[in-house]
Amino acid sequence: MMRTALTIAGSDSGGGAGIQADIKTMTANGVFATCAVTALTAQNTTGVTSIMEATPEFLGQQLDCIFTDIFPDAVKIGMVSSEGLIDVIARKLTEYGAKQIVLDPVMVATSGAKLISDSAVEALRTRLLPIAAIITPNIPEAEILTGMTITTASDMEHAAQALFRATGCAVLLKGGHQLNDANDFLFSDQGGKWFTGQRIDNPNTHGTGCTLSSAIAANLAKGFSMPEAVERAKRYISGALGAMLNLGKGSGPMNHMFDLKSEFISEGKESVS
Repeated sequence: MMRTALTIAGSDSGGGAGIQADIKTMTANGVFATCAVTALTAQNTTGVTSIMEATPEFLGQQLDCIFTDIFPDAVKIGMVSSEGLIDVIARKLTEYGAKQIVLDPVMVATSGAKLISDSAVEALRTRLLPIAAIITPNIPEAEILTGMTITTASDMEHAAQALFRATGCAVLLKGGHQLNDANDFLFSDQGGKWFTGQRIDNPNTHGTGCTLSSAIAANLAKGFSMPEAVERAKRYISGALGAMLNLGKGSGPMNHMFDLKSEFISEGKESVS
């Protein structure tokens, strides 16, 4: 029987991040993906034009429909920008006994702009972090959650340990932002471990955080241990970046289906004029 994974995140009309990236990643990693949409966005590779957030009531109804019919083997939570949505997610996941929860605490844009309010950050800290199996913050997000300044590899280790002690969940602190660019540090009840990534010179990196956390969730759903799930997810994202897809006028998406081979995805015929 096929394993399943649920993504709770926003929709990206450009297809490179959010729900769209999550579903493609989960499919490519061998699980059946379901979703609960927290917001609709009008965006492309050059930026976000508009956001329309779901109501907490409607998000709760989506989660009820999923958990009472196709119970997920793992759950990935992406960008959730308001306290009301965070509260309903925490309540429903607790009510249904959700397992293998992967939280990507999307709080800071690549530009450095903060994406959620202080009250939402506090709700995320107190309601979602305690029920997560693993969280996957980048350096700016870890700085917000810990109050620490992270400028060295040693700082990354100390921050990950501090988050683990505060939440009880595993922490994969992602490199980048000019620090340990492709290297991530995992700290869990098994101790700490560095995962060295392949540095790929590809400017099209839209959706890397969504993709990594979804790949981890998919592999946890399939029964891999936490370190194994992280290692497999890192190899998958290296392949997706290494395929060097180039779409759009800005920071484009990766090729999530780089490893998919089928007669139904072979190239089409040349158009006839």
